[in-house]
Amino acid sequence: MNPAAWRERLQHLLLPPTCLLCGAVGTMGRDLCAGCMATLPRNILACPGCAIPVAVGHAGCCRQCQNQPRSFDHAFAPFRYQPPVDFLICGLKFAGRLSYARLLGERFAAALAERAAPLPDCIIPVPLHPLRLRERGFNQALELARSAAYRWKIPLLADGLQRLRHTVRQTELNAHRRQENPRGAFAIGAMRPGSRVALIDDVMTTGSTVAECARILRDSGAASVEVWAVARAGGDP
Repeated sequence: MNPAAWRERLQHLLLPPTCLLCGAVGTMGRDLCAGCMATLPRNILACPGCAIPVAVGHAGCCRQCQNQPRSFDHAFAPFRYQPPVDFLICGLKFAGRLSYARLLGERFAAALAERAAPLPDCIIPVPLHPLRLRERGFNQALELARSAAYRWKIPLLADGLQRLRHTVRQTELNAHRRQENPRGAFAIGAMRPGSRVALIDDVMTTGSTVAECARILRDSGAASVEVWAVARAGGDP
């Protein structure tokens, strides 16, 4: 058994996994019990272009994807932004609960295993401005990406993009202002031209932030850009 496996086994012996939602004993070495795992809102019926939830019986891309060209190729978000996923994401971002990032990242990495799709050449997290990074202490998109990068042995480029402008929080804006807010806020960092990129964030709502990031990546030579988000907001219930 390699040292990493020994450390993980010892950690589970000393600190048995406990469900972060209800406090019960975790299952399969995860900080989530079987009952709470069953309550995670899966985004099964979704637009293949932007991953927004769609109604039963809907076929093909949503109306917005049909009418408006995207700067990214397609999006993947395995969960809907509903309880208890919204609770975990808010706890991570606003209460600094990094254990929530590990749990959500593991669930995201597991969802990737269910897809019959090629993996990217690299993962690039949506960056925070240095002021926001100092305020929060970590970039939630980067923390969420670690499990997928580790499990699938995909390079994780923490500095693949840079944030140049300190923008207003998207949650504080209406839909129209969210579209305008990220423009000109990003610049390319350490991405190799010709790469197939997975751009990852915690939640995709209007898609304006990831669209601007994807535009920068494509303009800088990315061969393709797939958007990854743990959760997708909006759409049909």
